[in-house]
Amino acid sequence: MDIQKFQESMYSLIVETSTNLPKDVRRAVKSAKQRENAGTRSALSLTTITNNITMADDNVSPICQDTGLPTFKIKTPVGVNQLEIKEAIRNAIILATKGGKLRPNAVDSLSGENSGDNLGEGLPVMKFDQWEKDHIDVRLILKGGGCENKNIQYSLPMEIEGLGKAGRDLDGIRKCVLHSVYQAQGQGCSAGFIGVGIGGDRSSGYDLAKAQLFRSNEDVNPNEDLRKLEEYIMETANELGIGTMGFGGETTLLGCKIGVMHRIPASFFVSVAYNCWAFRRLGVKVSPETGEINEWLYQDGEKIDFALEAEKAAKEEVAAAIEAEVEAPREIILQAPITEEQIRELKVGDVVRINGRMYTGRDAIHKHLSENPAPIDLDGQIIYHCGPVMLKDEEGKWHVKAAGPTTSIREEPYQGDIMKRFGIRAVIGKGGMGPKTLEALSEHGGVYLNAIGGAAQYYADCIKSVEGVNFTEFGIPEAMWHLNVEGFTAVVTMDSHGNSLHKDVQQSSLEKLSQFKEPVFK
Repeated sequence: MDIQKFQESMYSLIVETSTNLPKDVRRAVKSAKQRENAGTRSALSLTTITNNITMADDNVSPICQDTGLPTFKIKTPVGVNQLEIKEAIRNAIILATKGGKLRPNAVDSLSGENSGDNLGEGLPVMKFDQWEKDHIDVRLILKGGGCENKNIQYSLPMEIEGLGKAGRDLDGIRKCVLHSVYQAQGQGCSAGFIGVGIGGDRSSGYDLAKAQLFRSNEDVNPNEDLRKLEEYIMETANELGIGTMGFGGETTLLGCKIGVMHRIPASFFVSVAYNCWAFRRLGVKVSPETGEINEWLYQDGEKIDFALEAEKAAKEEVAAAIEAEVEAPREIILQAPITEEQIRELKVGDVVRINGRMYTGRDAIHKHLSENPAPIDLDGQIIYHCGPVMLKDEEGKWHVKAAGPTTSIREEPYQGDIMKRFGIRAVIGKGGMGPKTLEALSEHGGVYLNAIGGAAQYYADCIKSVEGVNFTEFGIPEAMWHLNVEGFTAVVTMDSHGNSLHKDVQQSSLEKLSQFKEPVFK
C-alpha cells in the first residue's frame, strides 16, 4: 500500500469529520427544527445551530471547538500492516491539529501538560478488526467532552430517580435509557443522540454503547425487541420537555441505537454513550493497494443544505410566531465593564448581545484564580467558559478558528467565590450551573448567560480580534484569551434574583419522567 496516500486519505477523513456534518445527522436536525414552536428559545437555538453548520461548511472549519477525543474503528483485510496504518493516522492527526481542524486536546493526566498535537498515551484511540473483505474500512468519531461527561452506566437491579425500581429485564433497561436522557439535560448539548450497550462488563459495555453511534441514525434494528425499545425511547424522551440546550421544547433526542451482548450471571450493566447534536462521525472505504478513498460512508439520501433554506425558514418562523402570538424575548446590549445595576435589571429569558471585551476561562484558570491573584483587572468583566481553536499567522498574530462554549458545571466549585473575589459580573457557558453559583449571583449581583453549545463558527464570527493572552503554559484550550466581540448573543438563564431556567427545566422534566414508572415491556 502507498502509505503516503493512505495518510492523505486519513487527513481528508479527519477534516471532513470535523467540519462537515453527516447527511443523516443533518436530516435529524432539520426534523427537530420543523417540530419546534416558532419564536421560542429552542427555535432560536436551532436557527443558530443550522447557521453554524452552514458556516462550518463554507469555512471548512470545526463545527464545534471541542474536537474531542478522536476514536477510529478500523477493519483490515488479512495481511495489511496495521502498524503502518497507526503511524499514518498519527501523522494525519498532527497535520490536522497544526492546520486548525482539530483542537489540541491530549493532556497528561498527571502533569496536566498538553502535548499540543493530539498525541499521547492511548491517543488517538484506534480499534482494529480483521475481516475477509478486500477493502479497508475506517470510521472516525469526534466526541467532545461535554457529551462524553454525560455518559452513564447502570448496574441492575437498582432504584432510579423518578422511575423507581428497575429490574433485570427489558422494562428495567427501558428505565435506564429513559433516565440517561433526563440526566443529560442541556449539559450534553441537547438535542442529542444516544448509543446503548446492554450486557458485557463495565468496559465492554461502554465499548458496545459507543459502537452503536457508528450505526446510521436511520437504520432499523434487526432485533425486534430492541427495535421497539428504540422507537419507544425516541417517542417518550421527546415528551420530557428538556429541549434544545435544555431551554425546554419539543425535541430532546435525535437518535437512539441499542445493542446487546452476553454477560456473566452476577452482573447486568446498561451503558449509555451520549452524543451532542454536533454528531461528527464519518467513514471511508480505502483501497489496500493504493491507499486512496474509494467510497465515503454515511452518504445515503438527501444532504440538507441549511444555507438554501435559511431565508425561507426565517420568513416562516416570523409568520408563525406572529400567528401564535409568541412574545419576543427582550434584547439587551451589554458592554463591559458592566455595573451591578445593569446586571440587576436582567431577568431569565432575556437575550443579551455583547460588544467589547470578554476573557476565556476554563478549568485550569478557575483553579488558578481560586488560589492566586488575577493577571488583569476583572472588575465588571465577563468570563467565557470556552476553549477555542486558535491559529497563529506568519506575523505571530493569533486568530480564532472556533469558539463555542464549554459545559459550565465543572466550574461550580469555584465560580461563585471567584466572581465575588474579582468583581466579575457575567459568566457565559452552556448547560447552567448549580446552587452555589446561583446563590453567589444573587448575593454579588451577577448573571449566567447560556450560549449555544457547538456553535463554534457562529461565535468565532462574533470575535473581531484577539487582544492578548495569559497562561499559555496551561495549553491553548485552557489559556485566558482576551477577546473583542461584536453582537455575541446569549440567553440569560440564571439571574441575580434567584431564578434559574436550568433548575426549572430539570424539575419539570423530572415530573414528566415520573409519569413513565409503570411497566411498558414485560
